[in-house]
Amino acid sequence: MKLKENDVLLCSVEKIEGTTVFLRLESGEKGTMILSEVAAGRIRNLREYVFPGKKIVCKVLKIAPEHIELSFRRVTAKEKEHVLDKYKKESALRNVFKTAGENAEKLLAQIKEEYDLNGFLDEARENPSILEKFVKKEKAQQISKMIAEKGEKKKIIVKKFVLRSVASDGAERIKNILKLKEGEIHYLGSGFFSLSISGVDFKEMNSRMNEILKEIEKRAKEKGAFFELRKDK
Repeated sequence: MKLKENDVLLCSVEKIEGTTVFLRLESGEKGTMILSEVAAGRIRNLREYVFPGKKIVCKVLKIAPEHIELSFRRVTAKEKEHVLDKYKKESALRNVFKTAGENAEKLLAQIKEEYDLNGFLDEARENPSILEKFVKKEKAQQISKMIAEKGEKKKIIVKKFVLRSVASDGAERIKNILKLKEGEIHYLGSGFFSLSISGVDFKEMNSRMNEILKEIEKRAKEKGAFFELRKDK
């Protein structure tokens, strides 16, 4: 697939030299990212965001001969979720094909020529016939059953909230309040944020969501910041 500006894709950090991050794309091509495209504002510890060997989702800013400029900070939570979901599904399919004794890379290449992997895996779980275009009928049944056993399709719930601080170091306080171990935070502008949680069980996801929001509210009070949960979806 030919790359174009604003494409969002998974990359691997190869090395960091000075203020430049060197990356390798899934296609094998190489790209670079300057410090200001890693995160907005001052970066105190670069390794909190990138380090050699880490896989990150980046956006293509510019394509030149033998040079691709990338950005980490411009990727939205939705774009990141989409790319990571696709990566997980491709890895799941690869493992299933290998277990079934098939040429995994060849099959994946053929499938990607005709389908978006984000939808193919879900359909193959329910409809074995879609696999018959690539493997024999008996194998298609076997592979479909293996895919179904991989589990349910992930779901996502999102809550929005307001978080503001009028302190002189308000931006730093907000940053510390939102340092979370789980959940995806996305800044919407003007003090508005969204928190997304993914999983397969809505009850468990809602419980985790409420716990995280309570923790954010608690931290906000401790830091003298304003917090308000939005009722609109």
